[in-house]
Amino acid sequence: MELRPLGHSNIKVSKICLGTMTWGEQNTQEEAHDQLDLALDFGVNFIDTAEMYPVPPMKETCHATEQIIGLWKTLHSKRDQIILATKVVGPGFEWIRGGPRLTRGQVRKALEDSLKRLQTDYIDLYQVHWPDRHTNFFGSRGFTPPEGEEQSTPIQETLSELAALQKEGKIREFGLSNETAWGVHEWLRLADQGVGPRPVSIQNPYSLLNRLFEVGLAEFSYREKVGLLAYSPLAFGMLTGKYDNGAKPKNARLTLFDRFTRYNNEKAKEAAKDYNDLAKSVGLTPAQMALAFVTSRHFTTSNIIGATTMAQLAENLSSATVNLSEDVLNEIEKIYALNPNPAP
Repeated sequence: MELRPLGHSNIKVSKICLGTMTWGEQNTQEEAHDQLDLALDFGVNFIDTAEMYPVPPMKETCHATEQIIGLWKTLHSKRDQIILATKVVGPGFEWIRGGPRLTRGQVRKALEDSLKRLQTDYIDLYQVHWPDRHTNFFGSRGFTPPEGEEQSTPIQETLSELAALQKEGKIREFGLSNETAWGVHEWLRLADQGVGPRPVSIQNPYSLLNRLFEVGLAEFSYREKVGLLAYSPLAFGMLTGKYDNGAKPKNARLTLFDRFTRYNNEKAKEAAKDYNDLAKSVGLTPAQMALAFVTSRHFTTSNIIGATTMAQLAENLSSATVNLSEDVLNEIEKIYALNPNPAP
């Protein structure tokens, strides 16, 4: 599989990354390890997780995903060949450290706990899961100023601690996640002032149903070498066709967890059906086309796929060999023009 540079670093990651957020909730440890083995055999060298996984986050299952990965024997026998990424959470979820923030002490504690659960001495890519300030992310399209005095941790404080952890050899590089254009600019500005390292990646949502990354962040990716690690490239399964025509398949994520409404409003359903029909008309599965589109973008470093079954995983991995023709890309743009970004 093609390996791509991770920002300005000397790390190269597979253009497909294995996401892990279902492990410990929808997938058992054995199933997770089977997925890891298959992905590795396919040429994937990049694994993404987070301290709060699995999703949906709950006190009872929090941290289970990292523990499952830490028990995968191949991680340790081939540690130098595997690029392992995890994340430190921003504010919320009081059961994590009594209320997580991105302060020096909390970032260090979060990393050290992740290292123990993953049973490794270092993290290749340590990511800030979401900002520690009032801003728009997780499906919020517009920014509204905070009411009253804002409670936040200065980016400078977080970045300086990341610099210390990097100097100690506990992280190789760091990245952003669920970040805005202003936020990326601020991290870069402080890095250029010598506060700490420059981010090498940004993990934000990107799919046929949500191309907002193209508006304010794609240029940052190109000019500053902060490549996109695209999450939700299948829009929680809407772009697989399994929810078309109102279907609610058993054990599917949007069937089990109806709280996730971000990708299944009426306009999103209509657009997803159009994209899914296009894929079938050209001999591709909807998932293959949707994933191939995301992977092919010039600003995409790696496309984070996830699955709950081995059949789904094999189909998603197969997208790495799909090259979309100009005709298909043109048809995608026609659908997009009629219903742009229906899912925030």
